[in-house]
Amino acid sequence: MKPAFDYLVFIGRFQPFHLAHLQTVHLALQQSQQVILALGSAQAERNIKNPFSASEREQMILSNFPIDEQERIRFVHVIDVYNDEKWVKQVKDLVAGIVETDAKIGLIGHFKDESSYYLNLFPEWTMVELDSLHGAISATPMREAYYRGEIQTEAFPAGTIRFLQNFQKTPIYHQLQHKYLTQDKSNLAES
Repeated sequence: MKPAFDYLVFIGRFQPFHLAHLQTVHLALQQSQQVILALGSAQAERNIKNPFSASEREQMILSNFPIDEQERIRFVHVIDVYNDEKWVKQVKDLVAGIVETDAKIGLIGHFKDESSYYLNLFPEWTMVELDSLHGAISATPMREAYYRGEIQTEAFPAGTIRFLQNFQKTPIYHQLQHKYLTQDKSNLAES
């Protein structure tokens, strides 16, 4: 049976990639030929809200899937522009660059809170709305724990856990951890 979509787009920062993200990608793979993960905040500079580069997130995400599923997952890197119109155009242009002209494209996601308004900005893509997966998961407390040296293993798939453990051994992690431990915690924005 042919899937309902040629491509399902899943937009997120995936900082880091947790179990609700994994479940969403699995659902998307069931409903589409390919899944496009639009990696937000893909600019080069790192900060405590966005500790992982786009290429690192690709590695982290793919490490959670068998090869046959990895081959069906594509990535686009979305840079923060802080203007909805320019941001939507950027996402659409990046997606258009990897899909066929007549492809059936959908958008998969969950209206978690007011930060999910962007899901309404793509009316030409059929929306596949999900219920809350794994409860209301927020990556912010996961990152906070991570900077305290903890990995909340119950919240992550195995590939992400391995990635996070390896990343903790890098100078970049130690710089970000120091910045987190010495800064005003009000700067940590939501997931």
